[in-house]
Amino acid sequence: MSTAASDKATPEKLTPVYGPTSEQPPLFDGTTRLYTAYICPYAQRVWITRNFKGLQNEIKLVPLNLQDRPAWYKEKVYPPNKVPALEHNGKITGESLDLVKYLDANFEGPSITPDDPAKKQFADELLSYSDTFVGSVFSSFKGDVANEVGEFCSASIWYRSYILLNIKNLLVGL
Repeated sequence: MSTAASDKATPEKLTPVYGPTSEQPPLFDGTTRLYTAYICPYAQRVWITRNFKGLQNEIKLVPLNLQDRPAWYKEKVYPPNKVPALEHNGKITGESLDLVKYLDANFEGPSITPDDPAKKQFADELLSYSDTFVGSVFSSFKGDVANEVGEFCSASIWYRSYILLNIKNLLVGL
């Protein structure tokens, strides 16, 4: 039985990072694996969901060195060569928001989304906003900073107003 988020937390023993000379774990042997990177915010949100739901014993971590990935990851596991990716029921899937929703829908443990449809929609919008925010921050490191920051600020002001209005509506509705 898994440990739920409300139970007393115990520190997780972190798996050593897989690098270019690391041996590939067996593929499709019935073990559910989360291919991740400890430093990647996209992968972290799936890792956090796994831990919140108490799935540390059900989903094994395979942390990768993003600067020096093992060749087998792209060749045999996940051709897009991104993290996170989840190995479950004989297939590999990626994209962090999709994986967060997949873990919530397909594994036991506390739900990460509210049951109320309006609150669920709001939670989905918050997740989407966090994706926009993180994406804007990362692209500003690579490209046209002035353009990216301008787009981010515009979106940020709109989202903050929208979020505050919805929080007020949710609190008043309680």
